[in-house]
Amino acid sequence: MKTLKNHTLIYDNECPMCNIYSQRFIKSGMLDGSGREAFTELSFKNKNLIDFNRAKNEIALVDHTKNKVIYGLDSLLIIIGTSFPLLEKIARIKPLYWFFKKLYSFISYNRKQIIPSANGSSAAACIPDFNLKYRLAYIGFVVLFSSYVLSIFTSKSGLDINPNFTREFAICLGQIIWQTLFLKLYLKGKLWDYLGNMMTVSLIGTLLLIPGLFLNLNSISPIIYFGIVVVIMFLEHLRRCKILQLNLLPTISWMIFRMTVLGIIIWLNY
Repeated sequence: MKTLKNHTLIYDNECPMCNIYSQRFIKSGMLDGSGREAFTELSFKNKNLIDFNRAKNEIALVDHTKNKVIYGLDSLLIIIGTSFPLLEKIARIKPLYWFFKKLYSFISYNRKQIIPSANGSSAAACIPDFNLKYRLAYIGFVVLFSSYVLSIFTSKSGLDINPNFTREFAICLGQIIWQTLFLKLYLKGKLWDYLGNMMTVSLIGTLLLIPGLFLNLNSISPIIYFGIVVVIMFLEHLRRCKILQLNLLPTISWMIFRMTVLGIIIWLNY
């Protein structure tokens, strides 16, 4: 494994994903032992070199030999390419490079909604700018993915509910509209942050339902299994609202919508 020397990766130390992969670069020998530096603990030299605002959106790699900074996907490709030149060449093929760049931005601009940070209010925190395009893309992705999985779960889990993608899609979309209209005045500037976190709660619930598609669930266990998932989602919703410094109102509204929809579905199917 060839080590990229005289470079420092400026990573978001409050982002578990960033922490893990930057640490793996060190442990695997792709970067030397001093090859990463936390964004909130920047040295004077690196702080003067990097574009502070850009580094919040795109991870920065400082080249100390040339005194220049590479950002975002390119910084990761340089690290990977030092040890695996072929992988870098493949990733830089125009269609693939375009896709990976979009994917990188999709994750980067939504990373605090995927895994929220308790120190988001700090001026020194590595909080990405709000990007409406990528936030809507994230919300759209979760709505479609959750609707698809839920429609399959209802057909394979033994629940006596007719599978219907359109219905699940309408419910997911309805939850967003309900929370937006009901909480708009309360959430104010936190609306998009809340919606992003709420969609991650839905994504977590969806991922937890997937194992149920492969289990031999009887007529009772699907309800218990689904109930456990809902409880986990409820607790996660509470935790994220606490991080966003919101009271119980969003969670109460969230539960009212879900219980109302569940009651209507049961009533229509029995």
